[in-house]
Amino acid sequence: MIFVHLGAGAGDLDERANFRCGFTEFIKKNIKSNDKVFILEANPKNIPKLTECYKDFSNANIYNLGISIYNEKKLNFYYTDDDAPHYQVCSTKIEHIKKHYPNSIIKKFEIMSLSINEFFKEKIKENVIDYLSIDLEGIDFDALMSINMKTFDIKNISIEFIHLTSLEKRKMIKHLNQNGYSYVGNGYDHNNFDFLFKRKKIFLNRLLSQFLWMISSKHIKFFNFFISK
Repeated sequence: MIFVHLGAGAGDLDERANFRCGFTEFIKKNIKSNDKVFILEANPKNIPKLTECYKDFSNANIYNLGISIYNEKKLNFYYTDDDAPHYQVCSTKIEHIKKHYPNSIIKKFEIMSLSINEFFKEKIKENVIDYLSIDLEGIDFDALMSINMKTFDIKNISIEFIHLTSLEKRKMIKHLNQNGYSYVGNGYDHNNFDFLFKRKKIFLNRLLSQFLWMISSKHIKFFNFFISK
């Protein structure tokens, strides 16, 4: 199996997240000797923690890269020291930082970047991905919508939804349904901030997911009672 984590932060070594990361936990619980893990994190300050996090997993590949939406080779990322030590809010969108830290001094750094399709093609070098987690702080929707679904067969997609607008949710659900996916409940994030889509046609789920964009975060767990797994 192939696991891909885009925007891994400090993995399960972030004390501000109570040393938890749902997708990291999922990987460590399910990985086998022949499986591969591809981890992307733009903030260089988190790379040492990720290296430590996966020190016992020789099949884990860690990349200090950004994901570009418009095929830029380098990107500016914005952050604030008030978000230290692991900078959970680090984004290519300065307004994303200002939204969370309106009174903080915002800094930036430049990092090499690839489009999401280039990352799959050049680093993973496989067309089939079993599990993909997207947590890209402000560009989750754009990154997902730019994936070439005809080239890459991604079996399960977990995407953070808390920064998505209602319109983005509607467009994303329609796009994924059209490409053979069905909503199957919460994703791998331990805070239940992710939607999970499986590349499988489940008629009831597709019907119900048309209303998902209307559901508030606190009511999604009730909505999921009606979702087939």
